[in-house]
Amino acid sequence: QVQLVESGGGLVQPGDSLKLSCVASGFRLDYVTVAWFRQAPGKEREEVSCLRPRDDTTRYVDSVKGRFTMSRDNALNTVYLQMNDLKPEDTAIYFCATGLIDFRRNIPSCPAAHNYNNWGQGTQVAVAS
Repeated sequence: QVQLVESGGGLVQPGDSLKLSCVASGFRLDYVTVAWFRQAPGKEREEVSCLRPRDDTTRYVDSVKGRFTMSRDNALNTVYLQMNDLKPEDTAIYFCATGLIDFRRNIPSCPAAHNYNNWGQGTQVAVAS
């Protein structure tokens, strides 16, 4: 069964950190693009970051640059999202997704959401004082 499972969410205060995990089963993450999305209640889904495992190239939405970092562990078939200096606006359900799509040379953003065909169920992140 092809499956993605996220974990690591929780309730934290502004300025704190969390590390999310996305574990894949039924397929390998080595040669697919992996992305993190988030969605807050009543808001549109937002693509936060993406990673190309073959060379560890990453991209981030402007609002999280300098605070969030994607990484991977091929041995564990897992992708991570390290989130530092969390803000209330980061509150959302965070999803990981994969797709057989490469980064485009002259486009600085992540591949669009429709390119990701495998999605996890999400993990809740809440940032409040």
